[in-house]
Amino acid sequence: MLQIQGFVFNFASENTYIIYNENKNAWLIDPGNMKGQETQAIENFITENGLKIQKILLTHAHIDHVLGLQWAFDTFKVPVTMHQEDQEVLDMLQASGMRFGMQVDPVKVDVEYIKEGDELDLDGEKFKIYHVPGHSPGSVVYHHENQKFMISGDVLFEGSIGRTDLYKGNYEQLIDGIKAKLFILDHDTQVFSGHGNPTSIGFEKQYNPFLK
Repeated sequence: MLQIQGFVFNFASENTYIIYNENKNAWLIDPGNMKGQETQAIENFITENGLKIQKILLTHAHIDHVLGLQWAFDTFKVPVTMHQEDQEVLDMLQASGMRFGMQVDPVKVDVEYIKEGDELDLDGEKFKIYHVPGHSPGSVVYHHENQKFMISGDVLFEGSIGRTDLYKGNYEQLIDGIKAKLFILDHDTQVFSGHGNPTSIGFEKQYNPFLK
């Protein structure tokens, strides 16, 4: 049985997640922690639970989801897993920081690319990968079919969807991807989003005003 721990970090109230199992093996997803108390919160949780970080996963590479990426890579020394289409977004990190009045150094990490149809394995617990662009060109969703949950990044929120007015955003592409790839899943599939509260596929199919 996998456990999910969420943290809310940085100026954008971004959701960072740790997924872990009874063997204490874990994945760190979208490390948005900034220096100080936020990083300490992750370190404390990992230490107190004796976790071993096996992978660093990105749903996408917008600045609020990667502010702790260099720290995570340097600390845990495991590759960063992401879609190749978001590499250019990650490469723009320094320029993105300037737009927010922040000085952010470019990240230097080892990357493993994933694509639609790939599977990731955490001690036999398999996650399917869905490529759902529109918010960013390489946005992906990590779906655990057996336990019926997904980490959706900024693709789908409670009552909303990701912004499409950013670099290479595309509203129609995002809507089509959600309907074709996510809304075919079981209605009770939990959705752990990049911002805000968890929701479910069934709730969003019924109530999300963008997806009527």
